[in-house]
Amino acid sequence: MLWVKAFHIIFMTAWFAGLFYLPRLFVHHAMTEDAATIERFKIMERKLFFFVLPWAILTIAMGIWMLIDYAWQAYSHMGWMHAKLMLVVFLVVYYAYCGKLMLDFKHDRNRRSHVFYRWFNEVSVLLLAAIVILVTVKPF
Repeated sequence: MLWVKAFHIIFMTAWFAGLFYLPRLFVHHAMTEDAATIERFKIMERKLFFFVLPWAILTIAMGIWMLIDYAWQAYSHMGWMHAKLMLVVFLVVYYAYCGKLMLDFKHDRNRRSHVFYRWFNEVSVLLLAAIVILVTVKPF
């Protein structure tokens, strides 16, 4: 089971690396007016989004495996686990929204400024911090 946990952490780290970088691409894309550079950003955003997708799927799969193997009965009374799972759902929604934003850029429908994306970029950092604190400290 420690192997599953190790791979869960490795896959999660790879997923978050993409979640940290994709919105940074959006920041620069929103600031760019050069057509060639805009096309380059579209390619980079698409490749990064789909490169990260398997890591997201594997992270969730390993997490489910651990929940099943450790028996949900043990976790069902732990509030921190419920909070963590809620944050993971929010993380999946955040990733899906990144996909929507990527498509908006792809079709030249972006209406947001680079400032929005600078703030949007911080959401993944806050989610990571909250999830790590919940799993490590188990405050409730």
